[in-house]
Amino acid sequence: MNQQNHQPSQLADFLRRNSTYVILLAIVVGFAVLSDEFLTLNNLLTVALQTTLIALAAIGMTLAIITGGIDLSVGSVAALSGALAAGLATRGGLGTYPGLFIGLLAGAGIGALNAAMIVWGRIPPFVATLASMAIARGLTLVYTQGRPIAGLDPAFTFWGSESLLGIPVPVWVLLGVAVLVHLLLSQTALGLHIYAVGGGEETTRLAGVSVGAVKFSVYVISGATAALSGLILTARLWSAQPNIGVGLELDAIAAAVLGGSSLAGGVGGIPGTLAGAFIIGVLSNGLNLLEVPSYNQQVIKGLVFILAVMLDYFIKQQRSPRRQRVAPVASQDKTSGGA
Repeated sequence: MNQQNHQPSQLADFLRRNSTYVILLAIVVGFAVLSDEFLTLNNLLTVALQTTLIALAAIGMTLAIITGGIDLSVGSVAALSGALAAGLATRGGLGTYPGLFIGLLAGAGIGALNAAMIVWGRIPPFVATLASMAIARGLTLVYTQGRPIAGLDPAFTFWGSESLLGIPVPVWVLLGVAVLVHLLLSQTALGLHIYAVGGGEETTRLAGVSVGAVKFSVYVISGATAALSGLILTARLWSAQPNIGVGLELDAIAAAVLGGSSLAGGVGGIPGTLAGAFIIGVLSNGLNLLEVPSYNQQVIKGLVFILAVMLDYFIKQQRSPRRQRVAPVASQDKTSGGA
């Protein structure tokens, strides 16, 4: 009898810890049954490539959400960084790699601006990053004059169009960034402080942690990952389009929340965010394969997101009180996919 009770308990605990992955697996299995093309190698690589852009922005977004903030500027930062890099590399005459570096630096710079408004200006993250979103999009339109910037050389387009060992270069970039940020969260003092700020900002400050420095680091990283997403998309398109990245911030937030990050702060992790990003990517790809009209896709995606978050929430309500408390320490639950 005890053994029978123990087995359901193990299953429930597994679901609590891995709910995001279970949801992703269920969606994959569903599309595999409905479409013969879904599990082909070419299509899976396409899913990975399309998801990379969301996942990169979502990695930085996850850090902001863990601290109890948010970054609505990521889509506009992606557009501005891509436009700057393309313009400086072509008509500016700087060449590919200086252009890419300055584009990445611009993203980090806007992240620093966000942090300055939040930390020193005492502006709520929603308002500060909403303002940055408008500014960055406006600067992009001014710089490009509303027109695409073409003429990128192969060294630039390599980062969006080529493959290494049969895997698209952007996927390698995503893996590298994801590993680095995951290690930062799970193995460094800064990672502990990021969770601590989200768990209790005043308590963290009283413990001697510089909350301002932590937030500054988080928003700079968020700006840099958004810029990286924009640079890769520009390379994929072989040109800088002034309207890229529209809605990217919503996908990034959705990926983080689907991956277990709490908008209240203190909880989240990179593996879960990647799984959340792939839920979005798989849904988009599978619905396209099934030839579902685009206007219907938005409704279906919204319903699936609501159901996924509700299911995840109800599963987590079964956790013990000890696990429900948010402590200013990085635990295994916080960095797991379903935490």
